[in-house]
Amino acid sequence: MSTIKPLPELLINQIAAGEVVERPASALKEILENSVDAGAKKITVQLLQGGVKQIRVMDDGTGIAKEELLLALTRHSTSKISTLEDLHKITSLGFRGEALASIAAVSRLTLASRQAGQNHAWQIQVDGKSVSQPEPSSLTSGTTLDVNDLYFNIPARRKFLKSETTEFAHCDEVFKRIALSQSGIEFVLQHNGKVRRQLRAANSAQRIQSVLGEEFGQTAASVDERSTDIYLHGMVALPAYARSSRDAQYFFVNNRFVSDKLISHALREAYRDVLHLDKHPAFVLFLDIDPESVDVNVHPTKTEVRFRESRALHQFIFHAINKALASPNKGMEAGESMQAARSFPAYPKAGHAQSGTVSQPASFYGTLFGTEPRPYPTPPINVAAEQAAKSNQPATAEENRDSHPLGFALGQLHGVYILAQNTRGLVVVDMHAAHERIMYEKLKQALDHHGIPMQPLLIPVTFYADGLEVAVVEENQTTLDQLGFEIAILSPTTLAVRAVPATLQHADIAQLTHDILREIREYGASQILTAKRNEILATMACHGAIRANRKLTIEEMNALLREMEITERAAQCNHGRPTWFETSLVDLDKLFMRGK
Repeated sequence: MSTIKPLPELLINQIAAGEVVERPASALKEILENSVDAGAKKITVQLLQGGVKQIRVMDDGTGIAKEELLLALTRHSTSKISTLEDLHKITSLGFRGEALASIAAVSRLTLASRQAGQNHAWQIQVDGKSVSQPEPSSLTSGTTLDVNDLYFNIPARRKFLKSETTEFAHCDEVFKRIALSQSGIEFVLQHNGKVRRQLRAANSAQRIQSVLGEEFGQTAASVDERSTDIYLHGMVALPAYARSSRDAQYFFVNNRFVSDKLISHALREAYRDVLHLDKHPAFVLFLDIDPESVDVNVHPTKTEVRFRESRALHQFIFHAINKALASPNKGMEAGESMQAARSFPAYPKAGHAQSGTVSQPASFYGTLFGTEPRPYPTPPINVAAEQAAKSNQPATAEENRDSHPLGFALGQLHGVYILAQNTRGLVVVDMHAAHERIMYEKLKQALDHHGIPMQPLLIPVTFYADGLEVAVVEENQTTLDQLGFEIAILSPTTLAVRAVPATLQHADIAQLTHDILREIREYGASQILTAKRNEILATMACHGAIRANRKLTIEEMNALLREMEITERAAQCNHGRPTWFETSLVDLDKLFMRGK
C-alpha cells in the first residue's frame, strides 16, 4: 500500500500551472497584470510562434529589488496582500502569488529588474528545476520577463496547444482586455518581429475606438450611470450593429476583466427587446464598486467574481443599459454619424413645389395610430428657407438641416417600404416592423400605468372556441381586463369579444384573441403580467401593426416617421430586426458614378 507523503515543490508548481497557465495567453495575462500593478506607463509585449516559443514583456514600472527576485518566483509570495483584511478588499489585479512560480515550473524563464536608485539591474534564470543566483544585467528601468519554450518539460501538455495562429489569437485577446482596462498606459504588441498593435495612452473612449475600431465608437451608445457606491460607464453597441458572435464583449469590475453569469444575464435582459435571436451585443463596460462588495478570490484565473448584493447589482446594470438603449434618437444619431457630411436643401425654396413634402395638422396623427394626438412640431415647412427668400438672402446649410432625422416621405415601395428623404440622403423604412415597435412601446407604457385602455366594439366579434380557450376566459377575467379585453362566454364553444385594446381595434380580432388565450394558457396568468409580459405585448403589437400591401397616403407615412422619432428603441422591431436604414447622397452619387 502506498504511503502518504508531501509532494516535491516542483511538482506542486507544475500541478498549479495546469490551472494558471493553460496556454501562452494565460501566462501573458498574469505577466501583464504584474506590470500594471507595478505602475508601468509603457508595456511592450514580444511574442514568437504564438507565445509558445517566447513571451517577452518589458515594462517601466517600479521594478523588483535584488534580494526579492528569488521570492518573486516562490509560490504564495506577493507584495500585494499580507492579511485577511487585505484579501477582502483587493485593489490590485494580482494577489495570489502563484503565477510566476507556476510559469517558471513549465518554461525556461529569465527575470531581470531594476529599481530606481540601483546602480544596475539584476536577473535570475530558471529552467524548470534549477534557479540561478542573481547576477548583474543591463536594463534601464522596470522589469523584463522572458518566458521561453513553454511546456518544454511536459511534452504531453505541449501536445494540446493549438496552431501558432490560434495561440496568437488568444494572446491578442488577452492583450486587448488589459489594454481596454488601462487606457492611461501605452501598449505595444509584436509577433514574430512585426508590430501588430501600438496603443498610445489615451482616455477610455479613444482606447475603445483604437481597439475595437472607429465604427464601434460611432455606432455605440454611451453609458454613464451612478448609484451610491456603484458607477457603471463605457459604451454599448446599438442593436443594429450587433454581431454574430460574442467576440466584442468586455466587462470590467474595478478594471479587472470578468466573465460573470449575473452580469451576462442583466445585459441579455436589457437587449432582449431589441436584439435578434441569432445576434449578440457588443460592449465595453466598466463597473467601479467598493472592493469589499466583491469577492475576486473565486478561481485561480481571477475572471470569476461574487457580489455581495447580486440582485441589486443585476437591476442596476439592467436599468443602466436599458436607459442607454431606450433613447428614441440613439439609432438615428448613429446612422447620421456613419454618413459622409453633405449639405443640400431638404425642401424646395419658396415658390417651388416638391412631391412628398406635405404639411398636416397635429390632429391628423391620431387617425393612423388610434390614439390621441401628441404635440408634434408642424412639419415640414422650411421656415429658414422661406425667411431667407423674403430677405433675398440664401439659407445657410446649417439652417437647412432637418430637425427630423427620418426626413419626410416620398412614397411607398411594393406596399412594404416607405421611401423618405432627409438632409443626408435616402431613408428606407419597413413600415410593418416600425409600426410594430411603436405599438409595442405604447402597450408597455399603458400597462405600466395600470391597464390598457379598452375600445368597445360596436358589433361584438363572435367565433368558435375549444374547451380550453373557454376555460382560460372563465379563469382569467382580471388578467384579460388588464390587457384591454372584454370577452364573454356565449356557449361552451362560442366566445364574444366586446372590447379590445384601443390601439388594436383594426386588428383581426378573432385571430388576436386566439393567440392571446393560447399564451395565457401556456404561461399562466401570473407569468403573463410579470416574466412573460413583454412576449404577450409583442404578440398584440404584431396583430395591430400595419400589414404589408396596405396603401398609405403621404400624410400617413409622415405620421409614422414622426412617431418613430419619439418612440424608444424605434430602430429595431420587437424581434430585433432593423426598422430602417439610410443611404447618403454621397453613396448614391458613387453608385451612379457621378462626378467621374
